[in-house]
Amino acid sequence: MKTYEFSVIASGLDPNADDFEDRFYAAGCDDALIAFQKGHIIVDFAREAESIEEAISSAIENVRSTGASVDRVEPDPLVNLSEIADRAGTTRSAISHYAKGTRGKDFPAPVAKVTDESPLWSWPAVVRWFVDREQLGKEALVEAEVFREANEVIVQKDTALRERLKKAAELSRAA
Repeated sequence: MKTYEFSVIASGLDPNADDFEDRFYAAGCDDALIAFQKGHIIVDFAREAESIEEAISSAIENVRSTGASVDRVEPDPLVNLSEIADRAGTTRSAISHYAKGTRGKDFPAPVAKVTDESPLWSWPAVVRWFVDREQLGKEALVEAEVFREANEVIVQKDTALRERLKKAAELSRAA
């Protein structure tokens, strides 16, 4: 078993209720820290599981069983250059060179805030680029795709969470 660290961002419960934290503990979130910040419930997990898809799907199910609505899972699949450097374990300068095309080639194009000074990239696309160059392991791609899929499932309010995360992981492992 491996320990996976991630956050489930939720809403819909009163953080001032006497049983606020107890609800999460009773629902199986005994491996998480619960906080309320900027109007959101933040459930920071350090979950042991056989796979990332199992860790995330079980955590989401646990949070939902408290009566809370799950809004998203973090780390976010959209990243800026500094976040790319941090997650990839390299320097901001190296990532800037990759993004400008002065080092390496075919670095993914930004997908959001393209005209802004701080555009955002798809983390799964960036991970795939690093994996293709053998700078990150395949498991990093699996994790990136599972986080992306989890957030898509949440937005679509799809009830087939476990199945979709398992499929995303399988496709990433086979790629």
